[in-house]
Amino acid sequence: MIDYNNRQFVTIRQAKKGEVSSKTYFSYKQEGSILTATYSGGDILKGNMVGMIDENGSIQMTYSHINQDHEIRGGKCTAVPHTLPDGRLQLTETWTPSGEERHQEVFSVEEVSEMIYTPQIIFN
Repeated sequence: MIDYNNRQFVTIRQAKKGEVSSKTYFSYKQEGSILTATYSGGDILKGNMVGMIDENGSIQMTYSHINQDHEIRGGKCTAVPHTLPDGRLQLTETWTPSGEERHQEVFSVEEVSEMIYTPQIIFN
């Protein structure tokens, strides 16, 4: 199983219609096979995820966030890990908004070093 604890990610390939962008940062915590994460930046004011990690490191999770328009969004996400040549992780994620099961958003996040991790939490 992949250890996601204390890893940070940033979006590198965003969905066409999604609110997640290259300004959105994710911070992961792990306890056994349970994963939690917070995210913010760009059009996202504050978001949370909770899910389960399988033996291959793939993640099944739910998400909820508040966007810049102060709307609450949520749904499900599946993330599949890939190891980059330098050892960092990249996740290909498929997000399915609640109530829009036919509309899926696919994008990628990539692990960032702690030296360049700068969360962007914005409250209006």
